[in-house]
Amino acid sequence: MPVVTIRLVEGSTVEEKEELMSRITTVMKDVLGKNPEATHVIIEEFPAENWGIRGKTISAIRSGK
Repeated sequence: MPVVTIRLVEGSTVEEKEELMSRITTVMKDVLGKNPEATHVIIEEFPAENWGIRGKTISAIRSGK
């Protein structure tokens, strides 16, 4: 039972997340031979003010600060 965890800053649509889960499941099958029926994909979303890069929060970067 493979489990793939993806961490993202919030903002992706349900459709985007479903596409991501579908493609990752396919990659796990194609590359590692894992059973898609047993493959779990978990998306953890974080508020933009709780994720930082280059010393700034994502919300600050998005707002141009």
